[in-house]
This record gives sequence, structure tokens and C-alpha cells, in this order.
Amino acid sequence: MLFNSLHFLIFFPIVVLLYYVIPKKFRYLWLLAASYYFYMSWNVKYVLLLFTSTAATYLGGLFIERYQKEGKQEQGRKREKWCVFITVAVNLAILFFFKYFNFFMDSVNAVLARCGLSAAVDHWDVLLPVGISFYTFQALSYTIDVYRGDIEPEKNFFRYALFVSFFPQLVAGPIERSGNLLRQLRTQARPDLSQCKEGLLLMLWGYFLKLVIADRAAIVVDTVYGATDTYGGMYLIVASVLFAFQIYCDFYGYSIIAKGAALILGIELMENFRSPYLSGTVSEFWRRWHISLSSWFKDYLYIPLGGNRKGRWQKYSNIMIVFLTSGLWHGANWTYVIWGGLNGLFQIIGDLLKKCRQKGNELLGLKPEAFSHKAFEVCATFTLIDFAWIFFRASSLAEALKILKSIFTVYNPWILTDGSLYSLGISQKAFQLMIYALLVLIVTDIMNYRKIKIRKVILEQEGWFQSVVFAGTTLFILLYGIWGAGYDSANFIYFQF
Repeated sequence: MLFNSLHFLIFFPIVVLLYYVIPKKFRYLWLLAASYYFYMSWNVKYVLLLFTSTAATYLGGLFIERYQKEGKQEQGRKREKWCVFITVAVNLAILFFFKYFNFFMDSVNAVLARCGLSAAVDHWDVLLPVGISFYTFQALSYTIDVYRGDIEPEKNFFRYALFVSFFPQLVAGPIERSGNLLRQLRTQARPDLSQCKEGLLLMLWGYFLKLVIADRAAIVVDTVYGATDTYGGMYLIVASVLFAFQIYCDFYGYSIIAKGAALILGIELMENFRSPYLSGTVSEFWRRWHISLSSWFKDYLYIPLGGNRKGRWQKYSNIMIVFLTSGLWHGANWTYVIWGGLNGLFQIIGDLLKKCRQKGNELLGLKPEAFSHKAFEVCATFTLIDFAWIFFRASSLAEALKILKSIFTVYNPWILTDGSLYSLGISQKAFQLMIYALLVLIVTDIMNYRKIKIRKVILEQEGWFQSVVFAGTTLFILLYGIWGAGYDSANFIYFQF
């Protein structure tokens, strides 16, 4: 059930209506039932995996607390650690088998083939369960937080099951923490009218990003990347830039729809994006992009490895471990690993050159606070990020290298002005509409970067003005979103992770 499907547009109002009329003590049960129905709409069988992850971490939390209460005895500490180990192992085993088993065996078989040996295990036809990387990480964070003593374990199994399966953020995040989401599920505060209005505004903005920009850009990107022998040079540059905005609008759009839907139900989800393409460094980009995952890796991998406390080179080693792991989290393909490695490498180089840049600015009399300087840094950072996105989008390492070669060897800048871009799957008017919509996004991101929340400004206006905004935005999305035969709305990109 996609957010941009008729199924969801019928499902969600029913959930909200009944949530408002059901007695408070039963609301979480209704949301749990709705969340499991939402997940079963993809494949009923995979509910077993969701339930297994939920049950393992729920029981793990209870046993960890039990052994912690036994005191500091060595036996109690051993049992406590075994509980954590088993709980983590169960979740990682689920994730490994369904997401990484074929990747691992294909890599082993490739090495064996180079040595003239036969394949160890044939490729298994296993379908990746939607959202598995998200809900397993969310469940694992709960277990680790209980072990650290940061939170009390949830005693009510059904409420905990809702924490793991809450449908707005179940399949593509944000990856919530128990300290935020579980706490709100316990109080179940009923939303007021202003929250509902804000939630609806967020959902409309998310649909605008997805249907007007991301799905339209996807047609161009798929056309070019699907025929790299035909389209080279500037075609690939344009497609790569559009892919950067496609994946941003796709994932940011989903996160905003999820945040809005949850807010209508009285739940405040964490912010997952903060104008990432306005970052001046790659490190800043990762503080603004997919914040829930970045903070997860920081708290549960980077800091436990030592963070930046054990010297510069250990810090750099930890950064590479985190970003290689992040790449693998995104997909079972070497292209994702390279993508993650590049992002880690860019940050290390940036840190190494930090003092050199400062001295260079002083010698040349440059002003880091000047608009021109910041604009240059933003453009340079975007170029590095977009370079890495090429590996993320390419189907293989060979394809990525082929694309890079074509970008640097094929010279055809005239396609920017001779109308060639209008033959890439969408019409001239549709292409121009996409550009105008991107300008709206950029202006909005600049305002958000400066901490000016447009939705807050709208909600401060009179009711008639708000009604015009709601009606006008809805009508625009219906008229100019990607709908109908030949333009079936694509799955959200991050569903595959």
C-alpha cells in the first residue's frame, strides 16, 4: 500500500476517523491492527518476520531488565550480555538472509570461478521484505537502549509491537527511537485542530515532492541511465543532477508524508531532512540527510568504536567503517559499498584539509562568511555528493565507470539549448514544469535552512487563506502530479532498502 495509492487514500481517513472515536485506552490497539494490515497489503507472509523481530526484542528487553535487577553478580552480567547477543543475532540473521545472503554467495561464487572452481551455493530466489532494514534497526535500538539503562523496557507487548510497526514510518522511516515514539504511544495525546492542519500541510508538501518532481525526474533519469550507449556526456550530467533531486524528493517526500500522517494521529516523528543540498561540507550534508539513520550509526556504531576519542587515524577508521556499513545497509551491491566509501573518504579528506583551507582563506583574503564563498562551498559539496550518487544509481560498478568515462569524454553541451532534453520521456511543458517545481523546492529549502517554516506562516493566517492554500495545493497535485496510464506512480526508492 503506497502512500500515493488509492488504497492508502481510502485506508488513512478510516484509520483517523475510528482513532478519534475509539476510547483512549483502546487507540493503540486500533493503530496496531491498522499497522499490521498496512504491512500485510504487500505480502502477508512477511508479517511473520516483523512479528519475530518484535517478539525477540520485546522478550530481550524484559530479560535484560530482569538480569540487571539481580545486581552486579558476574552470572547476572553474563546473562544480560547473552540476552543482548541473542536479540541482536536474531534480527541480524533475518536481515542477512533476506537481504545479503545472495550478495554474499554471489561474491563467494565469483571468487571461486576466478580460481576455476564450481559455485558453492546457487542463487536463491528470495524476495526482499519491504522495510526490513528500517524496522530491524528500530527494534535493535530499543534493545541496546534498555541494555544501556537509557529507557525502561515496555511491559505491554501490544504497545511495543505498535512501536516497531507504526504504519506511517514502518517501511521507509524515519528510524524512530523508543525515547520519542514509545513515550508518545504511552500517553496517546489527542491531536488538536492546529496539529491536524499542520499534518495535512506536511502530507500535501510530501505529495508535491513525490508526484510533481520525483516521479517526473525518474522518467528522465531512467531513460538516460537505461541507455548509456545512446546517451552520453551532458545527457548523463543532466540525468545525474536530476537523480540527486529525484532521490531527495522521493525520500524526503515519503518522510514528510509519514510525519504529517503521524501528526494527524497526535504523534510527532523526528525530522529526517534539513535542507541537505545547502550544506557547505560533506560532513554537514550527513548531519542533514537521513538524520534518523545517521544518528543511529553515530550512537550505536561510531561512538562504541571510539568515535573521535582515540586519535585522528582511529577516528578516520571509524568513519570509514560507518560509511561502508551504511552503504551496505542501503543495498546488497558493491555499488552501494563504493558509494558509502566515497562519502566517508570525502569527509576524511575534508577534515585533513580543514586547516589548509583556513590558511588559504587568510592568505587570499577570502571571506568564509560571504554569500559568494558559501555559494561556492554549497556547489562544490553538491558536486561531490552527486558524483557519489552515480555509483548509487548505476546497476553495477562496470556501468558506473562507463558512465563516468562518458561524462568526461563525450562533448555535447548543445543539448541544453537545442531541445534534445525534451525527448527523454517527458514533453517540453512537463520538463519545464519540473524545473519550476525544483525552484520552488530550492526556495523552500533556503527558507527552512534559515529556520523560516512556511507551514507555520500559513497556519498563522486567517482561515479563508488556509483553505485556499489547501484547496489550491491539492488541485495542483491532482492536475500536475504523475498520474494515469503510462505514468503509473513509482514505488518510493527507499522501499527497496
